Amino acid sequence: MSAAPTPALRPAAGLPDPRHDVRPVRLTGPRIARLVAQLAAAEDESRRAALTAGFWSEVERLGTPLVEELEGEPGHRVVTFLWRGHRATRQVLLFANRLVDRDHLAGSLLQRVPGTDVWHLGLRLRADHRGSYRMAADISPKEPPGDPAGLQQRLRALSAYAAPDPLNRRTVPTRWHSADSSVFALPQAPAQPWADRRTAVPAGRVERHRVAASALDGDRDTWVYLPPGHDRGDASPLPVLVLCDGDMWFGRLELGHTLDALIADGALPPLAVLAPDAVDSRTRWLELGGREKFVSFLADELLPWAAGRWPLTTHPGQTVVAGQSLGGVTALHAGRLRPERFGNVLAQSASLWWRPGLPPPGRAKPPVHGIPWLVSRYAQAKPLPVTVHLDVGLHEGVMVDHHRVLYDALRSAGYRVTYDEFNGGHDYACWHGALADGLVRLLGV
Repeated sequence: MSAAPTPALRPAAGLPDPRHDVRPVRLTGPRIARLVAQLAAAEDESRRAALTAGFWSEVERLGTPLVEELEGEPGHRVVTFLWRGHRATRQVLLFANRLVDRDHLAGSLLQRVPGTDVWHLGLRLRADHRGSYRMAADISPKEPPGDPAGLQQRLRALSAYAAPDPLNRRTVPTRWHSADSSVFALPQAPAQPWADRRTAVPAGRVERHRVAASALDGDRDTWVYLPPGHDRGDASPLPVLVLCDGDMWFGRLELGHTLDALIADGALPPLAVLAPDAVDSRTRWLELGGREKFVSFLADELLPWAAGRWPLTTHPGQTVVAGQSLGGVTALHAGRLRPERFGNVLAQSASLWWRPGLPPPGRAKPPVHGIPWLVSRYAQAKPLPVTVHLDVGLHEGVMVDHHRVLYDALRSAGYRVTYDEFNGGHDYACWHGALADGLVRLLGV
């Protein structure tokens, strides 16, 4: 079969762009509007204090953020983020994953209900949204700068103090930060039935090993998941998932509980997982992406090391390589370079802006002129015996276009490929459930 032509940068299959429907719109929710009206009608300060106290009692019972229906818009909700301030609180900033304009942070400041300790920010969001967020209160003795540039600088510095919402018990670990993020999921968000720990199902074993990595000029800590019953003498060879960022998935996100549930429900066969640590931000940048050395480590050192210790398959059709962000590029690159090892690729929110020779990125990702580097590599070569699953968040900007183009290129070239867009951002809160769904598509029984 001849190589496919390089595709144009366009929405997949010419469908309407759903991003127009998911853009956040700032507005005041019904519950805050009612509180403001009640306060305006209050006869004295004691009544105002009672109304405010009643509001917070209701919020503590319901949890945050508040999620309310919008009249005439069944497909959307108004989501109100809340902060209980005190006398020293000067401003409160919302850091919501991909809902915040980092170049205009003032647009994400909460408003104070006059004369109260209630700070609020309401957003109209599509009812299938899931995301994470943190909040930061400015209690500096100085008044906020009046000029936009000075205010932006002050708010950017405030991000170092962002923390989870104290009124929201649902959290997710964050990358390279000690503070977790809070999580919210609207009523129509995709279910994540395997995400939570189930104490009643058989548990696999999670181990951490030091693996020789001559391709990386050193050893590498690697997390290994082994399913329940793997140590039986008659155990058949296990399917294998090779997963980037083991320090996140097993060190912080406890992916083993999700795998236990998937196996117990019969959604996945018993499988082994090999998940090398990313080490730190600099090492991750130097090794992930389209780096042949890291692919060599996975294919020629990690897989043989594991196969020498446990009964693992060597069949590429039962082997998945997966990753998120730069790890998504790594997974796609591994499938392209070593299809005899990796017959399945699961790439989530892949950083398709990556290309060889880039310096480490700052806050803004490098622009892509024309077709992304990795897309062109797939499009201009003969198809390989690799099955690919892609997913990306609708709030990830140009990355959505990149994934649509990659999907079109793979499909046109004759690959077996599936593709999902979720209503969220560049976010482990979304990736966790989508990773489980993608594994079921690729390895499901």
